[in-house]
Amino acid sequence: MIEDSPFVAAAPVLVPMPAERPYTYAVPAGMRVVPGSIVRVPLGPRQVAGIVWDGVVEKVDAKKLRPIEQVFDCPPIDRAMRRFVDWVAQYTLSPPGMVARMLLRAPEAFDPEPWIEGLQRTFARPDRMTEARTRVLETAQGGLAWTRSGLAHAAGVSSTVVDGLRAQGVFETVMIPPRPVVAAPDPGYAQPSLMPDQSDAAETLRANVATGTFGVTLLDGVTGSGKTEVYFEAVAAALDRGKQVLILLPEIALTHAFLERFQERFGAKPAEWHSDLPPRMREKVWRQVAEGGVRVVAGARSALFLPFRELGLIVVDEEHDPAYKQEDRVFYNARDMAVVRGHIGGFPVVLASATPSVESRVNASQGRYSRAVLSARFAEAALPDLQTVDMRRAPPARGGFLSPVLLGHMRQTLERKEQSLLFLNRRGYAPLTLCRVCGHRFGCPVCSAWLVEHRFRGQLVCHHCGHNERRPEACPECGTLDHLVACGPGVERIAEEVVAHFPDARTIVLSSDLMGGVRRLRLELEAIANGEADIVIGTQLVAKGHNFPNMTLVGVVDADLGLANGDPRAAERTFQLLSQVTGRAGRTGKKSLGLLQTFQPDHPVMRAIVSGDAEAFYEREIAERERAGLPPFGRLAGVIVSAATRAEAEGHARGLRRAAPQATGLFVLGPAEAPLSLIGGRHRFRLLIQGERRADMQGFIRTMLAEGPKVRGSVRVQVDIDPQSFL
Repeated sequence: MIEDSPFVAAAPVLVPMPAERPYTYAVPAGMRVVPGSIVRVPLGPRQVAGIVWDGVVEKVDAKKLRPIEQVFDCPPIDRAMRRFVDWVAQYTLSPPGMVARMLLRAPEAFDPEPWIEGLQRTFARPDRMTEARTRVLETAQGGLAWTRSGLAHAAGVSSTVVDGLRAQGVFETVMIPPRPVVAAPDPGYAQPSLMPDQSDAAETLRANVATGTFGVTLLDGVTGSGKTEVYFEAVAAALDRGKQVLILLPEIALTHAFLERFQERFGAKPAEWHSDLPPRMREKVWRQVAEGGVRVVAGARSALFLPFRELGLIVVDEEHDPAYKQEDRVFYNARDMAVVRGHIGGFPVVLASATPSVESRVNASQGRYSRAVLSARFAEAALPDLQTVDMRRAPPARGGFLSPVLLGHMRQTLERKEQSLLFLNRRGYAPLTLCRVCGHRFGCPVCSAWLVEHRFRGQLVCHHCGHNERRPEACPECGTLDHLVACGPGVERIAEEVVAHFPDARTIVLSSDLMGGVRRLRLELEAIANGEADIVIGTQLVAKGHNFPNMTLVGVVDADLGLANGDPRAAERTFQLLSQVTGRAGRTGKKSLGLLQTFQPDHPVMRAIVSGDAEAFYEREIAERERAGLPPFGRLAGVIVSAATRAEAEGHARGLRRAAPQATGLFVLGPAEAPLSLIGGRHRFRLLIQGERRADMQGFIRTMLAEGPKVRGSVRVQVDIDPQSFL
């Protein structure tokens, strides 16, 4: 209740909306809030959750303030996380309220979980004993409380047996706390036997954790070198110090094998955090992380914004992976933000990869990061022999996409009862469908993109906005029947070709858009690991650290695909992706082979992969970046202007360009129509700001936005600091 005096206590509250600063609310008499308290406040006609923020608020006339409605019974968001939210907002030029929104994604978790009705043994005896009752009483010995169903299941009886004993007073009703989402991990559960270089790296990481101070270590090891086992030792050291741990993975929803490896080492699985987690489980994980009950989380990039109570270590696995970049609402790179989170919280960060990003390699060479190198595969398993297949000299048969060289090795692999993997980073059946009579091409009606044929589903699909339509029998332009032709291959088309060559082989297609979603993909990955497939055809998700013991041949269908664009990171990404894919072969010691079908066998990326001389590739790529002033030696930022009409988008973008201030070491390129100039019916123009490493990029863009035209009508402006995509 608000006091009668004209002035009352007030508090700044950050609400989950595009607010540039916290709003001030009255604190009713008798209510206690502290910075970090999660509260319910009125916002217009709605009630929303917000966070009491830092800062001094002067006494304000009570008539001008609306009161805080409720303080949730929830641990406050700690100061380190509040500082992290402010830092992310300032760096990414995002409203702090939108960053805080990522913290508040589980509103049902703000109140404590209800206690559960349970049963506990009394001193009473049943009127008669049966075999089923005896099992129940033996199970319930020790005075522990059980749920009704849990006790029945453990004793191997029906719930009616338990009900009968409770009716006779043998059990009494008690309330028990909610069950933890995962059991507590045991750092000493199954200590591994490590190779010498693994032991050295593990000791380095353990020492870093023991100091309890900030530092970044780049764990750089070839595929199959046992990086996971090494950083598990850092996890164990953090758990021994009573700290919580966050392990970031680019495709956590698919990495079932990782969860099992964690359980084998620590005796319990980590809590998961990703978009496919059921809402009720998300709420439980969020709450138990905040209370400190969950000690280890394995999560996607959004797990960075979980309210850890005692966070003491972050591991970023596959740190080079583009999936760590979020490009929606708040644009951020989870790898870089993990380093910031560690710096603010004063604890170590581990970045692990077989193909580190150029940025991380440069940071290590310049002494900002330490570097631990694993140069050999675990148990001395040999790396695959890598060769290019020159498609100019060994072309596929007419209408096909697989070279006779690759097909021959696939046949030999089948004869040895081993597995082959064909990689093509293109979903669907074909990237373009056209009419052979009139030349009509099927394009998305609201995007400047071709529709991709998905023959398994009988649809043409836009991979940018999701538009889909049935594949017609006749051309919609000229009406000719049976003259539509698929141009270029996708994984479905490669599967068709494989079945034609090897009709008796067990073939699996792995792609993120196949029917059945994550559950089906997990099952199929498990089936492949168990040897239940002969030939696997997949997109880039097959490169995500999976361990296929019987995989001895990897064929890259189109090794040139990633090089055919203007992305300044194209060579680096192609090198990383192809190295990761070919690294799926021979992980258990069998002789293995990787074949790269290419029209450019002399390209530096192809030479680096085949020779195994990664250092030469990094030296060349780093030198080129430095010469061009590109990251990490310079800075980039994108400004994307979109609108319902082309004229609106272009006009606003040109207005921003004119408003750009004069600044030393910073210049603006554009505006230019984006390569994907139309997405979801919105026209898009891009400006690119390039600057020196120490340039005030954020200040420059803030001035440009403030001095430029105001956002009106359908116009939207999005800033992307450190862009990873240039489409």
